[in-house]
Amino acid sequence: MAVPKRKTSPSKRGMRRSHDSLKVEAFQECSNCGELKRPHHICPACGHYNGREVIAVGA
Repeated sequence: MAVPKRKTSPSKRGMRRSHDSLKVEAFQECSNCGELKRPHHICPACGHYNGREVIAVGA
């Protein structure tokens, strides 16, 4: 069975965990309605993408 020979130092443990943090999600303003939306996605508020209406959102 594999057992560590020495205790992992807090520095080494921190270096290993440095990539485990959550990333901040990117948002941008919709050019049609001004609501926040994910880049390269249809706006959930108005249904527009790339300057034109793609889906009709119920009003």
